[in-house]
Amino acid sequence: MRLTWARAACSHPALSDISRAHCGELLEELAPRWQAARESALHERRGGDRRRAAGAGPRQRLVFVDRLLVTLVHLRLGIAHAAPAELCGVDRSTVSGAIREVRPLPAPRGLAVPDRPGVRLQTMENLLAYADAEGVDLRIDGAEVQVRRPRAHRPGRKAFVSGKKKQNTIKTSAFSDPQGRALFSGVVRPGRMHDQSAVRTEGIAEQFHQHPEVKAEADEGYRGLADEFPGQVSAPAKKPKDDGPPGERHARREQRRRQSSARG
Repeated sequence: MRLTWARAACSHPALSDISRAHCGELLEELAPRWQAARESALHERRGGDRRRAAGAGPRQRLVFVDRLLVTLVHLRLGIAHAAPAELCGVDRSTVSGAIREVRPLPAPRGLAVPDRPGVRLQTMENLLAYADAEGVDLRIDGAEVQVRRPRAHRPGRKAFVSGKKKQNTIKTSAFSDPQGRALFSGVVRPGRMHDQSAVRTEGIAEQFHQHPEVKAEADEGYRGLADEFPGQVSAPAKKPKDDGPPGERHARREQRRRQSSARG
């Protein structure tokens, strides 16, 4: 039956990693936001109020519950949009549109804090205040996801070309605790933006000034941040020159390996 697979995701941890009860809570909270955003977009497209009664017009191929579940499965497994589209019996563009609409909705909820029921971190200020109050050392890293190449002649098209991945990507700044458990995910930025620039645009430098006891570990992409806050941020040493001593290059490789292992 069409959409049986998507609805089964609600109770199958391997697919969505979410319980039925949690799924119900998300539906109750996010459905009004989605409906409001959709009505606003339709109002702008029409240039005014609706001309027909509610419910008129073509039926949606995916109702909101199915849009939510498809999005959760995509985020959980990182699979291509064509896979859930085939299983749901709809076109790939329908799934892509659903994910594009639903994905931003949970962002204001923030991330749940491990072992702290009811506590959520929604901003960089929340994150640093929590780390300061609880004595949690942070781990900082950047995550990149490949995206479709923007259409030609569009402004900012080159902004998505990642120098590291050599692909069109979007990136987020991820923060975790020493056990590797996610605490906060930053705003999505175009792939061309440097990892360090991404966290600076969210005000991390100001937060380190306000919370001088907070410590963080990062990779070499945050070397400038470590130079500015040497007592708070640790990052691998600068890359030695090609003609530098072999021992110095080996020590740097070992430092990067140990730090990468510690960041999980």
